[in-house]
Amino acid sequence: MLQARLIEDERIECGCDEAGRGCLAGPVFAAAVVLPEGFEHPWLNDSKQLSEHRRRELRPIIEAEALAWAVGVCTAEEIDRINILKASHLAMRRAVEALSLRPERLLIDGNRFTPIEGLEHHCIVKGDAKFRAIAAASILAKTHRDEYMQTMAVRYPLYGWERNKGYPTPEHKVALRIHGASPEHRITFADVSHSIHSLFP
Repeated sequence: MLQARLIEDERIECGCDEAGRGCLAGPVFAAAVVLPEGFEHPWLNDSKQLSEHRRRELRPIIEAEALAWAVGVCTAEEIDRINILKASHLAMRRAVEALSLRPERLLIDGNRFTPIEGLEHHCIVKGDAKFRAIAAASILAKTHRDEYMQTMAVRYPLYGWERNKGYPTPEHKVALRIHGASPEHRITFADVSHSIHSLFP
């Protein structure tokens, strides 16, 4: 069962999670969510444990009922420049800074985070399966990123992103070998850098 809070006090807790860290293409998306006291939903869970249909149904519920929510993005170009770990942390920071209220405690999914000055944070391994706010953030990050990749699949139809969302599936890797990299690909990732040509300027 998911926990409502890390610490039972009056401080405003915010769950943070990212999506797309292991992809070969597209940005990394992060979400920050502040849930109201008593928020519950029977489907709420780590986004990876939910079907795409369930995630899509939960997203408007979370966005409507959250006290605050925001999404932050780091592009493929930024990922190549600063590395995927730093980009994931930067996307989370952007999400937190875009919130309509300032949280007082961050619950971060994972084991590392780049601190935000003056803001308490706690890293929680598999936090998206332990805390409601992190689970909610995981759903928003995943659905917003999937929506973006669906749009990019229309622009760059060679890679099957409408199905694989940029993850390193066999289909995606074969397409890379045949067609080379698109402007949305992360060129510092090994499976992409091994593509020896590109159809795109």
